[in-house]
Amino acid sequence: MNREANIFLNCLLGLALILTLGMSAALEAADAEQGRLLYRENCAQCHGLEGSGKGINAPHLEVAPRNHTDYEEMNARTNEELFKAISEGGQAVNKSVLMPNWGHTLSEEDINNLIAFLRKLCCEQ
Repeated sequence: MNREANIFLNCLLGLALILTLGMSAALEAADAEQGRLLYRENCAQCHGLEGSGKGINAPHLEVAPRNHTDYEEMNARTNEELFKAISEGGQAVNKSVLMPNWGHTLSEEDINNLIAFLRKLCCEQ
């Protein structure tokens, strides 16, 4: 590999690291209580008030909504994957096309608050 390719690769790796650290820092500052309120307002219809995937709309959906209280399933997802699913919708992560993309409705801060709540919901009970 030539010198320019090495420099380019190192820059890409550095950028990936910065983005990952930035996402981690944003999530640390996130407000799980605010996320809980957003979840009740935007997610509970399908995922249920307790996050079990049994919301009022669930019986009418072809694909069952994710159970956000499932420790193993939720821990298999990175914060970045959750962010993408919320902001770009289910289709962006090869899940249900019925999961809307909330990125046009919710701010990055709101999405990080939702992720903080999801982490609390699945893992701190």
